[in-house]
Amino acid sequence: MGRLFIESLSGTKIFKCKFCKVDSASHSDIISKNFQGRFGRAYLFRNVVNISLGCNEERLFSTGLHTVKDVNCSSCQQILGWRYEKAYEESERYKEGMYILERERMLKEGW
Repeated sequence: MGRLFIESLSGTKIFKCKFCKVDSASHSDIISKNFQGRFGRAYLFRNVVNISLGCNEERLFSTGLHTVKDVNCSSCQQILGWRYEKAYEESERYKEGMYILERERMLKEGW
């Protein structure tokens, strides 16, 4: 196995993996704070770092059927959320390629 590359984010407000404290996302990349995850509140991000993606899965959410991939921390492999791959409802297509990170799985730094 090769060396793990960890990207550090610049800025004052950073979200980190709760389990290993590796940077995951910047506050400036939040699109919406009005989402619900498996563990409670979740945020929609346009960009995240230090993650690996799982396999495609079909999931039925309150907003309809979506194809998603689990988002895991690349350092400790804990599930942090998911990425929207495909939305079947026209009104939900803006989510495609976006990431959900669950607040319960994140720490805030610099707040």
